[in-house]
Amino acid sequence: MRYPKSGRRLASVCLLLCLTLGLTALPGCARRGDKAAGSITLAGSTSVQPFAEMLAEECARKYPDRPPVNVQGGGSSAGARAALSGTAHIGMLSRELAESEKELEPTVIAIDALALIVHRDNNVVDLTKEQIRGIFSGRITDWGELGGTPGPIHVISREEGSGTRGAFDELIMGGEDVMARAIVQDSNGAVRETVAGDPRAIGYVSLGLVDDRVRAVKVDGVEASVESVRSREYILVRPFLFVVKGDPTPEAKEFLDFVLSEEGQRILSEEGLVTEER
Repeated sequence: MRYPKSGRRLASVCLLLCLTLGLTALPGCARRGDKAAGSITLAGSTSVQPFAEMLAEECARKYPDRPPVNVQGGGSSAGARAALSGTAHIGMLSRELAESEKELEPTVIAIDALALIVHRDNNVVDLTKEQIRGIFSGRITDWGELGGTPGPIHVISREEGSGTRGAFDELIMGGEDVMARAIVQDSNGAVRETVAGDPRAIGYVSLGLVDDRVRAVKVDGVEASVESVRSREYILVRPFLFVVKGDPTPEAKEFLDFVLSEEGQRILSEEGLVTEER
């Protein structure tokens, strides 16, 4: 069959594009077995972020043909907005959904606890909820008032909109404001680093991010641990959520299924989170 000159030119251009650029969107250029275009985007809570990154790396190792998973921070409120607007396939929250976010479908991937952390050299080992509220509201300003070595307390808090901050306000502050002169950090890692470098500091982070550079104090006589969270003795707990608007894309659902699988839950459990029985 002979093509007109214009048809021959069009066929040549299409063939050249397929051969040189590997485009699969053009008719007749698709190849079976290609990885899906683009990536899966997660955005939101900086508490959930390191765990999501770990899961994404393991998923990529186990399933190399799946689309890559891109994990971004920004805070829980930003994650909810990203899921609602469609700029992220999955939002990450470290708190319950707000009324304005009820359109989202939440999945609890694990339970986390808030740990109150101090410098390793701090000799205060136990605080009540009332004492913690007093510290962060500014009514208690010296470690000597708490039985520790006298000296000013340096309060480290999270920014407004953070899921960690929201959970802390709900579980500890009871409607009181965190004092205006608190040092505000924009991630759990930054709080941990600040406390690790300041013997007079106190802050709060996700239990799973506590390491040997800081020490978690007891709250009302109960140690912050996986066991005390699972038994419900430790009361400063919150959910880690993945949220989507409507039905997730097939690729996003594959990742969600991996996170909820026995392997995904084992990874989260080994990192200090409490996973629910499914």
